[in-house]
Amino acid sequence: MAMYRKLGRTSAQRKALLRSQVTSLLYRGKIVTTEAKAKEVRKIAEGIIALGIKEKDNYETVKVTAKVPRKDKDGKRVKEVVDGKKVTVYDEVEKEIKKDLPSRLHARRQMLKVLYPVKEVPKEAKGRKKGTKNVDLPAKIFDEIAPKYADRKGGYTRIVKIGPRKGDAAMEVVLELI
Repeated sequence: MAMYRKLGRTSAQRKALLRSQVTSLLYRGKIVTTEAKAKEVRKIAEGIIALGIKEKDNYETVKVTAKVPRKDKDGKRVKEVVDGKKVTVYDEVEKEIKKDLPSRLHARRQMLKVLYPVKEVPKEAKGRKKGTKNVDLPAKIFDEIAPKYADRKGGYTRIVKIGPRKGDAAMEVVLELI
């Protein structure tokens, strides 16, 4: 007997499908899929959430000095002429950053092995590259999802049956974070 469902796909296709569905579940909070896929996605997602809960507070806060370009009222960089060339003007700013301790860094890398990169596109910039930003999904897991489930011992997802699909009568379900 197999340890996992093959879902009628080759191993590379299956891995890509499960990675994309886990990424969508953790980014959006819920997905609609078939029952067999949901049960496989649930295994992976709950493992990632458990990893996030274990390492959520494992960091140190460090003050760093960063050079940040000065911007005008329109949000454009301020330029200054030095020796006949236009040069961007920089200000030094002190920032506090979270520095991962080794075990949290390892957990972050384990999550990144499974999760795909996510780009957030604002509604006004739909279809254009300008204004898009990359979402740090492991940071979202550590900062938002893990504290929510810190007191739970498991069972971070719920599967709700919504009925058979019209085309092939496969049982469709909603897989959501509780």
